[in-house]
Amino acid sequence: MNKNKTVSAAPQVLPALPYAENALAPVISANTIGFHYGKHHKGYVDNLNKLAEGTKFEELTLEEIITATAGKADKAAIFNNASQAWNHAFYWRSLTPKGGGEPPAALKQKIAAAFGTLEDCKKELAAAATTQFGSGWAWLVLDGGKLKVVKTGNADSPLTRGMKPLLTIDVWEHAYYLDYQNRRADYVGAVLEKLVNWEFAAANLG
Repeated sequence: MNKNKTVSAAPQVLPALPYAENALAPVISANTIGFHYGKHHKGYVDNLNKLAEGTKFEELTLEEIITATAGKADKAAIFNNASQAWNHAFYWRSLTPKGGGEPPAALKQKIAAAFGTLEDCKKELAAAATTQFGSGWAWLVLDGGKLKVVKTGNADSPLTRGMKPLLTIDVWEHAYYLDYQNRRADYVGAVLEKLVNWEFAAANLG
């Protein structure tokens, strides 16, 4: 019996944005954030709660749902909504007003070891983000103690590959189309120069 049933009818909640909707302008407009967060992200959370209601997934964290459903065709809808809910919450924290600049020392050292320079790291992230065919994500991850850049399609994430995400860039069209139309590269470049949250990535190093 679910002893928390009275308080867990909607176990997953939409996390608050870490900043105001207009805080990332002009790189990402309040209009884009309003639709992206208020419609798309909220939609994934709401859909997941509907799909999970009355199942064992109702009691699990997003990470546990993702792990339990990854690669299972009969659980694709639950996986897609759980993973997208997690990816979006992670994306919002990967951005910050007045971001960009230099990473903290520990992260910068790992970046140097893996890529050579910060600019080389950003070039790899930009390449992954702009060459992801269709919808998806570009990620800076920790894999076996070394930093890597990877890209995932649709709702997938590095969590399904045993990698530790440090930050991400959303390249689904709804992330940038209202502001940039088909100019994905301009959106990615602006995010990396002005919004990327290196402090968040450093904190995720653990």
